[in-house]
Amino acid sequence: MKIYAHRGASKDFPEHTLRAYNGAIAQGADGFECDVRLSKDNVALLWHDADLKRCAGVSGRIADLKYAQIRREYPDVLTLEELLALAKENKKELAIETKHPVASGNEIEKIVLELLSQEKNLPKISIMSFSWLAIEQIKKMAPHQNTVALLHPSHSRLMRRFSSAKNLGPSIQMLREDSTYMSESRDLFVWTVDKAEDMQFCERNKVKVLITNTPSIARDVLGYH
Repeated sequence: MKIYAHRGASKDFPEHTLRAYNGAIAQGADGFECDVRLSKDNVALLWHDADLKRCAGVSGRIADLKYAQIRREYPDVLTLEELLALAKENKKELAIETKHPVASGNEIEKIVLELLSQEKNLPKISIMSFSWLAIEQIKKMAPHQNTVALLHPSHSRLMRRFSSAKNLGPSIQMLREDSTYMSESRDLFVWTVDKAEDMQFCERNKVKVLITNTPSIARDVLGYH
């Protein structure tokens, strides 16, 4: 089972920052997880929320601001291009979640795939989304790209049945509540797993990727040395 750092080692460092991802490297994570949104000038940024409020403490929507404006408000903001370079240099796998719904539609998938196509010798990259349409658009644009259909309780049955994704991404709660995941032919990327008993549960049930805010604790709990 691989251990991916959720937005970096985000229990110990501000999420989606260089400190968080360097922390994940120090804590022995096998890979990074990140959320990606587009700025007004189409720069792919690591950012979870639609706006700046929670992380930067100011108003303003990511989609309405240019990259330079966002960087002025939050100097630690990272671009996907910067994270790709870090992952490549340190041989860390990467799970990229494209955020939806957004006014720019599937432009984010196009830009992410374009960035990936420009890099050689990247480690394994997976693109994830809760959006069925996003996953299908990726299949059309890059049929061999590894994809993960993220699952929400409101649409998990339909997503599991109709998504072309090569992997599934249930939450740890969903995995515990539905034993049918254990017989899935597709690999599981499970989020966000921070309790020791949940980490052990994932290992017993042959989860492929465990996504956690605490990679060092996961390694200790699972006896990975």
